[in-house]
Amino acid sequence: MELIKNNTQIKIIKSILIIFLGSIALTISAKIKIPFYPVPMTMQTFVVLFLGISFGYKIGLTTISLYLLEGIVGLPVFANSPEKGIGLIYFTGPTMGYLLGFLTAVFLSSKINSKDNFFIVLIKLIFAVSTIYILGILWLGILIGWEKPIFELGVKPFLLAEIFKIMLLALIAKKIIKIRNFI
Repeated sequence: MELIKNNTQIKIIKSILIIFLGSIALTISAKIKIPFYPVPMTMQTFVVLFLGISFGYKIGLTTISLYLLEGIVGLPVFANSPEKGIGLIYFTGPTMGYLLGFLTAVFLSSKINSKDNFFIVLIKLIFAVSTIYILGILWLGILIGWEKPIFELGVKPFLLAEIFKIMLLALIAKKIIKIRNFI
């Protein structure tokens, strides 16, 4: 009985550590801008999808929730913060839909498994990342008006970078799953 209790405690501590480190990784991925065409690329969506594949939906959703909470309470974790504001004001700005989309994307990417072939992994990743952009442009349209070129502003500049990140993840997904299953 004591062994089961110790294993449970170790599992809880391990999960808390992964969640905390995941929120740090997400923050770092938001801050580093890689030169890319037509706009600089961050690795946020990569990390979101990686978290889902690596740790499953429970830890993934908890990690994203912690990250969002950190940003809402005023920690400068989001991309372009503190330069463009912090806290709830920043969160409810133009990027809120995308940030909320992280929750759906991490959940959907957690559904990738070792039986999926490359093509299925690619489709699941495209679907997962698409939810970020769907929620993003929905919120952007509400915020700035539907008469604006929402797709050209909120999706098109990021497509090449997303294709790159999705392809990279699709190539390494099986290895990530093997490591996850080993741990």
